[in-house]
Amino acid sequence: MDVLNQTRVTQFVFLGLTDNWVLEILFFMAFSAMYVLTLRGNILIMVTIVFTPCLSTPMYFFLSNLSFIDICHSSVTVPKMLEGLLFDRKTISCIAQLFFLHLFACAEILLLTIMAYDRYVAICAPLHYPNVMNMRVCVQLVFVLWLAGTVHSLVQTFLTIRLSYCGPNVIDSYFCNVPPVIKLACTDTCLTGILIVSNRGTISLSCFLALVASYTIILFSLRKQSAEGRRKALSTCLAHFMVPDTSFSTDKLVSVFYTVVTPLLNPFIDTLRNEEIKSAMKHLRQRRFKEDF
Repeated sequence: MDVLNQTRVTQFVFLGLTDNWVLEILFFMAFSAMYVLTLRGNILIMVTIVFTPCLSTPMYFFLSNLSFIDICHSSVTVPKMLEGLLFDRKTISCIAQLFFLHLFACAEILLLTIMAYDRYVAICAPLHYPNVMNMRVCVQLVFVLWLAGTVHSLVQTFLTIRLSYCGPNVIDSYFCNVPPVIKLACTDTCLTGILIVSNRGTISLSCFLALVASYTIILFSLRKQSAEGRRKALSTCLAHFMVPDTSFSTDKLVSVFYTVVTPLLNPFIDTLRNEEIKSAMKHLRQRRFKEDF
């Protein structure tokens, strides 16, 4: 039958995580708690950085942007997943979710690369750091990462929605991602798949190589520093490896970890390993307590 004469699919149905109603209730309670903690933790980091003058540095500027991206990235998938678990509403028009999923995933991996470069300059060239990483440069870098993320997301979304979907509309997942969606296309997806993987791979491989190069140089340079200096430098770098590109995850358990758990872990890692943030949060609580009384 001619594809043009077939009904075009505009709504997709998720299979979700499970069809066991007991597990659905348990998952709903657990993921709801995690999502609330994710919002609270990342908002707390953003508020602490904004209202603490001593944290007005490039590292914390990027960290507040990372918290914002974590909130947005988690909010793209988790609320819809919770709705499906509680109300069994598992239909969606994938365009918006596809776009924002790839936007925030790309923005996150690019931001982590920028943060690695920031740490490289701070540790390996501290005398030049104020000039190289001034606030104007930081704002420009953030603008570029959002622009690059938007272009990447538009490419991924366009390549996906240009295909014809005229048959099955059931996605074996709990959110719209490119691999499970293009499997449902009723046209040849070979060329589209190559273009999608090439676009993703170029960004991810470039960022990965930049991360490895930056931290390799940092590790070699730390040999010349004191034990306390090495400890402090490593504590600001290790957390950057906790957030890979979630748009590649196709397995449900892996996807849950990167879309639900990772955004929750980031604020805990940043606060527990960073004495300056913990001190700033304590100061804000004391100031709030004095204002209340």
